[in-house]
Amino acid sequence: GGKNKGAKHRKDKRNWRREQDELQQERDAQDTTLKVTEFITVNELASLMNVSPTEVISACFSLGVMVTMNQRLEADTLTLVADEFGYKIEFSDADLEENLEEETPDAEEDLIPRAPIVTVMGHVDHGKTSLLDYIRKANVIAGESGGITQHIGAYNVKLEGGQRITFLDTPGHEAFTAMRARGAQVTDIVIIVIAADDDVMPQTKEAIAHAQAAGVPMIIALNKVDKPNANPDNIRQQLSGMNILVEEWGGNIQSQEISAKFGNNVDALLEKVLLQAEMLELKANPNRAANGVVIEAALDKGRGYVSTILVQNGTLKVGDYILAGKNHGKIKAMLDERGKPMQAAGPSIPVTILGLDGAPTAGDKFRVYEDEKEAKTIATKREQLQREQTLRTKKHLTLDEIGRRIALGDFKELNIILKGDVDGSVEALSDQLQQLSTEEIQINILHSGVGQITESDILLAAASDAIVIGFNVRASVNAKDIADKEEVEIRTYSIIYAAIDEVKEAMEGMLSPEIKEQVIGNVEIREVFKISKVGTIAGCMVLTGKVTRNSKIRLLRDGIVKFDGELESLKRFKDDVKEVTKGYECGLNLKGYNDIEVGDILEVYEEVAVKKKLK
Repeated sequence: GGKNKGAKHRKDKRNWRREQDELQQERDAQDTTLKVTEFITVNELASLMNVSPTEVISACFSLGVMVTMNQRLEADTLTLVADEFGYKIEFSDADLEENLEEETPDAEEDLIPRAPIVTVMGHVDHGKTSLLDYIRKANVIAGESGGITQHIGAYNVKLEGGQRITFLDTPGHEAFTAMRARGAQVTDIVIIVIAADDDVMPQTKEAIAHAQAAGVPMIIALNKVDKPNANPDNIRQQLSGMNILVEEWGGNIQSQEISAKFGNNVDALLEKVLLQAEMLELKANPNRAANGVVIEAALDKGRGYVSTILVQNGTLKVGDYILAGKNHGKIKAMLDERGKPMQAAGPSIPVTILGLDGAPTAGDKFRVYEDEKEAKTIATKREQLQREQTLRTKKHLTLDEIGRRIALGDFKELNIILKGDVDGSVEALSDQLQQLSTEEIQINILHSGVGQITESDILLAAASDAIVIGFNVRASVNAKDIADKEEVEIRTYSIIYAAIDEVKEAMEGMLSPEIKEQVIGNVEIREVFKISKVGTIAGCMVLTGKVTRNSKIRLLRDGIVKFDGELESLKRFKDDVKEVTKGYECGLNLKGYNDIEVGDILEVYEEVAVKKKLK
């Protein structure tokens, strides 16, 4: 009987092991599934997968997608990137998206031609806004800080022939990559502005890459041809090196030499835009509920949340109930780009609307709902998902991280609370600031938002030792009072470069200074006197520089360091002195050291703190 008992025991053990293995496999499978919302940022994805954002960015690059840290990723890209790291993606808002997909396609007879949406892209200071100025016969530049565009502008222009074109003006500064990428996603045609007296710049190449990635036709505008040193052929040659052949050189990409300042050939450029639009056969149905894209959002003191949106299909009317991202509300008023009231806006028309309960993210899709209740339900669900996401992507200190910080010795953190006038700028700035993080100093953006700096921002800053940065916004009176009381620093900027440079300087100030030695003199020992109760006194001659009472001393014998320390006393004849200069004799004794011989050399040095630079 004993034999059977043992066999049964072994059998039970095997079964138990098998069950445990199956459970472990199930657990492992669960661990590799990430529940995310679509359009999660690169940074959030990285922290969910426990890898560094740079690894995710390089994975995206290898897939041919150019991204920055705070850029939102589309569903397909998310799935591919997560797959590279061995994770599966499950979209938790799939049911919400299904609600949106229930739209009926438009019948062919309902569609009528719509105005083309044209994005103007190119390097900073190559003349994008000047070109739009000439087309709109208005001066936008005057309203921009430092003469550079920092917001996406949207303008609808009526040409002399009665045709309309909608222009999106995207900033050219490299910090606005994410905003520029969005510009290329909502657009039909891209005008790439290149200055003929300059080269094809990295930002221009990036704009071309965005346009190609979005599969949008390009028109090259060679600006500043009126300048004496303009060389358009040089630009054409550089473009051909990038496999972009313009029509004059036998390619299929339209180009036009223009001067935005004097308006030369701008009408010819617009004709080419209309010709391209005709070939694209752009159509939309104005007789339905509107949908489209949010271009920009801001908080206005008197009017509440103001969103600039672009209607892509249908007609938007005052009084419609719309849902944009996780924000919803009834449209109280609609304004055109000059601030004049409008009652309705058809396809391809950009408008500014008032009435949403918050600032939607630039790039969010919006849609009009007949049923307010349905819109509110979806908005609440989206908000829940987003909150859940934020909680999951919040990184707490791990033992490894503490170990890394201890190993570094002097790890520092700079906490920042960031408020801006519009969503695009906040995103661009937080992206740039986070890229400043180094091994020794980590930058944490604790909170970023749109609107003026409020009391709650200051209280959060006080609780977490953060500095508050305002971009084109100021603090309210109460917030200022609290900031003075709590000694919270508020920095306000209107130019993005200035903000980045100052934060960089602040970080350099946080680095522990390097201590460097500076030799200030050499002293030769000529005589040695032994005095009881005092020790050995050296009679010396200062050969170079000087010796001071507080300096540090190194004793060298035949070039070998025998002692490193301080002076006990320094005398000239019988008087104590502070310093003795070159060519004079002096008497001195060393603190705690008496083995002094004639012919020894004393090296006199000081320790100087040198400010470290960020690598």
